[in-house]
Amino acid sequence: MSQAFVREREGGEAFEDLPDRPISPHPNFVTPEGMAQIEGEVARLQAEFSALTPGAKADESRVTRDLHYWTARLGTAQLVEAEPGDVVRFGSTVTILREDDTKQVFRIVGEDEADPAQGTISYVSPMARALTGKVPGDVVEVNGHETEIVEIS
Repeated sequence: MSQAFVREREGGEAFEDLPDRPISPHPNFVTPEGMAQIEGEVARLQAEFSALTPGAKADESRVTRDLHYWTARLGTAQLVEAEPGDVVRFGSTVTILREDDTKQVFRIVGEDEADPAQGTISYVSPMARALTGKVPGDVVEVNGHETEIVEIS
């Protein structure tokens, strides 16, 4: 058996070299809340890094990886203010009516701030792409299901 399979790397830490978090190829559009979220993550991770115990290589690797990601996202963030109107766009809150007569409300936001369970979806999601540019009364199809736009705010 090769030594590569039985020996740990120098220092014995299995998590020294975590891979970078993937960064989306899409423009990094953010709402004001999304910008605050990114800034908060950078500040939190900087504080966590400063408080690390010397020799905690696994923690240092994790924090460094995450700090690299959030710093990159902060550097590419493009703040987009929501514009009120009758057309769905980035930052819009959209009420939809599904085929089974259930209503749902989504806000279209940046990728890092999207959380469908909290009612926010990424602007690059299939639903957001289908809704963007549409007006109340329009019907869109997403994943084989029709959805009607009821209200935009």
